[in-house]
Amino acid sequence: MKLLIKLLPVLLLGACASSQQKPIADDPYYAPVYPEDNTTPLVPTGSIYTNNRATPLFSDLKAHRIGDIVTIQLVESTQAKKSAGNKIAKGSNLTVNPLTAAGSNVTINGKSLDLGYSDSMDTKRSADTAQSNSLSGEISANVIQVLGNGNLVVRGEKWITINNGDEFIRITGIVRPQDITTENTVQSPRVANARIQYSGTGTFADSQKVGWLSKFFLSDWWPF
Repeated sequence: MKLLIKLLPVLLLGACASSQQKPIADDPYYAPVYPEDNTTPLVPTGSIYTNNRATPLFSDLKAHRIGDIVTIQLVESTQAKKSAGNKIAKGSNLTVNPLTAAGSNVTINGKSLDLGYSDSMDTKRSADTAQSNSLSGEISANVIQVLGNGNLVVRGEKWITINNGDEFIRITGIVRPQDITTENTVQSPRVANARIQYSGTGTFADSQKVGWLSKFFLSDWWPF
């Protein structure tokens, strides 16, 4: 009980820290990125052509500049399975014949003095774990940076309000222009350094969380 009282402030601080990391809508980090205005001064020549907005006749309208939008198709599927087993067997046997002295057995209370000992140990353990996850859908993201080799750094989020809670999808990563299709889409497995987050907030999401005291009893801090 004394140990629990001493750890109570630490647990409260941990609970406060976890509440501060709760995702919020309109997070500035995921704010839309608008293209830079590189409009050159117009010369009164009568032409309506502008070089910075021009698109080649034989190219697709794919994201390639800061502020452009690319649609990412979420086709994530992971499976993991692990199996382990071991068996340990050990045995020993010791027998000492009756002791003799002067050609006759040594006796105590009329019984020959001898010794016998044997033991055995057999231990067998096995463990199996399996886990699978899948995520499908689509999310559009902004190009926030164009790297020197032409790769695009993308970032975006989507919030959906359902009843009394919100569900959101967030993604960041790096996309090769060659992997973007003619429909301006790219599959999530082709996004490098991808960080995909799908979760929710609200009453329904909170009901599935474990309380801070229960987390303590399930953590490595609990000595029993």
